[in-house]
Amino acid sequence: MSTETRDEKLANWLLAEQTARNKLAAPGSMTLAQVCELSPQEFFDGIGEGQLPCPPFGHLLDYVPIEWSAGLFVFQGSPGAQHYNPLGIVHGGYAATLLDSCMGCAIHTRLQRGQGYTTTDLRISYIRALTDKVGPIRAEGRIVHVGRSTAIAEGRIYDVDDRLYAVGSTTCMILGSPS
Repeated sequence: MSTETRDEKLANWLLAEQTARNKLAAPGSMTLAQVCELSPQEFFDGIGEGQLPCPPFGHLLDYVPIEWSAGLFVFQGSPGAQHYNPLGIVHGGYAATLLDSCMGCAIHTRLQRGQGYTTTDLRISYIRALTDKVGPIRAEGRIVHVGRSTAIAEGRIYDVDDRLYAVGSTTCMILGSPS
């Protein structure tokens, strides 16, 4: 059981996000062939250490990779007014994108050099509205199953107080064959 206070946890989250932002390279992309030359660990470590370009979509929606390991991927960001729909809350597509990203990247962590993936099914359940008052949120993806041709992952979006905002699951088709 953690003895960390809410303020300490929030400070640690904000520090982790700023540290990640400071390391990221300028937004850019690589070809699938270039990505497939790297192991998943080399790929994500390269992005996290600023040696490879930061994916432009994360820059657009203002979220960054915080943590990754085999079968796990965590992004963090703070929803803002620029993400609002006409009803004055964050558009559901923001949460869907975060979940698609963290679950897909969790699957990517378990692939082998020479393999890629694409989302074939994405299911999202929204639990509570996101606003610019929520503060930092995390989108955490975890592997459920990786087979020869498909993989399944689950994800969740939560805040520093562990309030849940959305959950999701995905099925991804595995592309290519291991090198």
